[in-house]
Amino acid sequence: MASTFLDAAGHRRSPATLPGYHVGRPPRNKGLRYPADPPTIDEIVAVMRATDERPDGLRLRALIVILWRAGLRISEALALAETDLDPRRGAVIVRRGKGGKRREIGMDRWAWEQLEPWLGIRSTLPAGGLFCVIHGPTAGRRWEASAARKQLRRTAEAAGVRRRFVPHQLRHAHAVEMAHEGVPLVVIQRQLGHANLGITSIYLQGIDSSEIINTVHSRPAPVIPATAGLSHTR
Repeated sequence: MASTFLDAAGHRRSPATLPGYHVGRPPRNKGLRYPADPPTIDEIVAVMRATDERPDGLRLRALIVILWRAGLRISEALALAETDLDPRRGAVIVRRGKGGKRREIGMDRWAWEQLEPWLGIRSTLPAGGLFCVIHGPTAGRRWEASAARKQLRRTAEAAGVRRRFVPHQLRHAHAVEMAHEGVPLVVIQRQLGHANLGITSIYLQGIDSSEIINTVHSRPAPVIPATAGLSHTR
């Protein structure tokens, strides 16, 4: 049996690649807080266009659509099964959201159209998760979040997006865009699966400062009576 300390070429493996190396080690970004900084529609579409027409590219494009247009967490998206989609009603079932809670959410018609190419590929693979491994003996098994994040990051770089681009930002973008469209806050809360409105309001901190400035700057002047401030004469 080949030594686990040597790779296929007979070279000594890095300790970081050995089983158990990361056990008990906290992630490097543990405790870090990132401000709500959702990507723009132009940036998201640019990343979608940077995916190719091969199965791997279609899978990533479909994942971006689910995260962006349905506002799912990455764990919720990767836990979806094909049977959790109901295109006729425009509904997606999240069977185990945060805290193990089940909810049913909506997704727009454009998003369903964008899913169709991947669903065609998915139907030819072994049964399993909606987003699954495509190649090799593990085809059909659930796609791992680490692999999805890596492909998303590389595709964003290829698209020329020169800033942090991660799955959770697409969820923030979903919330901000719905707020722009006048969707009631309580509906956004239910869509995102938040326990209270306070959490939802944090997501809306991603609204661009220039929009706030322009909105306040364009307020009408106060209306006052014409006689205000004039002294009364007998």
